[in-house]
Amino acid sequence: MSNDETPSRPRTRERGREAAGDYQRARPEAEEAAHICILDYGMGNLRSVEKALEHVGASAEITSDAAAVRAADGVILPGVGAFPRAMEEIRARGLDELIGERHQAGVPILGICLGLQLLFDSTTELGGADGLGLLGGPVGGLEADGLKVPHIGWSAVRWEHESRLVEGIDSETPFYFVHSFAPEPSAEDLLGSAAYGRRFACATERGNVFGVQFHPEKSSAAGLRLLSNFAGICAAVPA
Repeated sequence: MSNDETPSRPRTRERGREAAGDYQRARPEAEEAAHICILDYGMGNLRSVEKALEHVGASAEITSDAAAVRAADGVILPGVGAFPRAMEEIRARGLDELIGERHQAGVPILGICLGLQLLFDSTTELGGADGLGLLGGPVGGLEADGLKVPHIGWSAVRWEHESRLVEGIDSETPFYFVHSFAPEPSAEDLLGSAAYGRRFACATERGNVFGVQFHPEKSSAAGLRLLSNFAGICAAVPA
């Protein structure tokens, strides 16, 4: 479960700026702006993601229209709320089949927060539900060893291997989290982890499917760099 709350400005936010450097200097140049569709299924912080993408020079569109999604260079699956309800809304709009189609076509897909969780096979939340199954493994309750759940705030993210998605972002850079559940990806799909009581998976990558548990659109310069990297990945895919 996720809540769309405005982050405070603790010291870790300043550290995030320092670790990522001056975003305007770090921003990769692209010959042509990628057009990215942000899937609208009635749940999610859509406008803030759209504004962040526009800030990094991408063309962004909030939509659930199949033709628009098929014409896009990349797809973002956002999410705020409960996994079972989200999957109901996604299936009701036929977006589950559309996401699967775009995945098979090699179009880059990025899940954000609940959107990351929806990429997995299933969840235990609210009695359980099946997910999109683009990444193997379950989603379970966050095991925080007595710390307050949901986890709300800034935590340092450790990259487990190099990736186009996190190029130019130092390992242990803080990102902003709001969540009560976390996925359990396979070792080969794990891109990043963070600690809150215990260490948990918070970033994944398999082929053209990416996901982050944190909110890049609320994570200062480092989050913008990640979204810029994703836009670059989208722009590089042959039409």
